[in-house]
Amino acid sequence: MDEKEFLAQRFEENRAHLRAVAYRMLGSLAEAEDAVQEAWFKLTRSDRSEVENLGGWLTTVVGRVCLDMLRTRSSRRESPLDTPHVPDPIVSSADGDPEFASVQADSVGLALLVVLETLPPAERLAFVLHDMFAVPFDEIGPIVGRTPAAARQLASRARRRVRGLAPEPEADRAKQREVVDAFFAAARDGDFEALVKLLDPDVVLRADVGAGKLGINQVLRGAEAVARQALMFQRFASTGILVLVNGSIGSVSAPEGKPVSVTGFTIVDGRIAEMDILADPDRLARLDFEFLDA
Repeated sequence: MDEKEFLAQRFEENRAHLRAVAYRMLGSLAEAEDAVQEAWFKLTRSDRSEVENLGGWLTTVVGRVCLDMLRTRSSRRESPLDTPHVPDPIVSSADGDPEFASVQADSVGLALLVVLETLPPAERLAFVLHDMFAVPFDEIGPIVGRTPAAARQLASRARRRVRGLAPEPEADRAKQREVVDAFFAAARDGDFEALVKLLDPDVVLRADVGAGKLGINQVLRGAEAVARQALMFQRFASTGILVLVNGSIGSVSAPEGKPVSVTGFTIVDGRIAEMDILADPDRLARLDFEFLDA
């Protein structure tokens, strides 16, 4: 095995970890792949003689690439800040094998990703690298151009915001499924009162149908408003397929077998606290739904 093949093998050993870092940083599967690929290019062009920990080195490289991408994204933002954006969901079978399910259970939830989207780029990087991947602050500081102490403050500010805005979801998947099943049953039956009881009083629904459709993209708040919306679209309840969305019970609406939306549910204390709906046809077309045909 020559040096290039050996390097490629070592990189592949780290690919899943690097993709996980990039996805949490960017909330986009396609951009995460781009960031990982850029890390490979940087690796092949770098002097590796002083790299003692390749995995750690690659993690900081991906972090720096993602930071640049986030800053570019922020400077080019054209849509209003209050326009809902649902990050790319990771969708898989709700009846997958236990080993795969255990991996999915470690996926970051959509509700948390939505909160991460609100953080300034440097805060997001400090929080993701330190709190999710245990990267020390003396390695994070140089990436954001700060001292380790300042990087610690960035992560602390991000942590407070995350704790204040991201609900702590129900971890028991059977309990999640029970609530989601009841929600769809109430929607199919047109039972408004049952829907309201299944929704947290302060429930938030985000619907992202794609750029340029501001009249359809929406954020609804409150149990009665979300219940009324569910009744308006109760015909989709009959086409809902239970799946895992970022490791938690969610659904894919697929009339005639073609996915038209993905919904992530965040269950807290036996009620639905958040619903994140992606119905952007361009982004849905890039997701993997092959398991639906199995």
